[in-house]
Amino acid sequence: MNDRIEKRVELKATISRVWRALTDYREFGDWFRVQLDGPFVPGQVSRGQMTYPGCEHIKWEAVVQKMEHERLFSFTWPHPKSLDKLDYPLDYSGEPSTLVEFRLEKTASGTLLVLTESGFDKLPDDRRLEAFRRNDGGWTEQMKNVEDYVAQKP
Repeated sequence: MNDRIEKRVELKATISRVWRALTDYREFGDWFRVQLDGPFVPGQVSRGQMTYPGCEHIKWEAVVQKMEHERLFSFTWPHPKSLDKLDYPLDYSGEPSTLVEFRLEKTASGTLLVLTESGFDKLPDDRRLEAFRRNDGGWTEQMKNVEDYVAQKP
């Protein structure tokens, strides 16, 4: 199993437009389907509630790592033992986390968005493969969501 997920999409939007979709907490919430409590601030915890159908019981909690203007946005987020509604933990702040990075590059027709999530090797053996598969599929969907979002809201 690989330790990292990588997804790439070329968006027909300016870097500044894509940056805003990624780092404005309201816009991020629209395409990611999460209701966030407030703006992203490096070094601080971002909290909220998922709004994706079937996942409304899942809390959003991530620590913003970097916000390098129009270049890099990153955060770490924990991986609880279960996302099942019946087993979902009330507090999972002590769980191992992975690093999510969004990198932006200017292209001739817009912006290349490169998403990586790494650190799956830090997860316990009994949940590593499931977390990797779940997030790999999730990021495929989220990259399409952000592509649609910036196309519909230029």
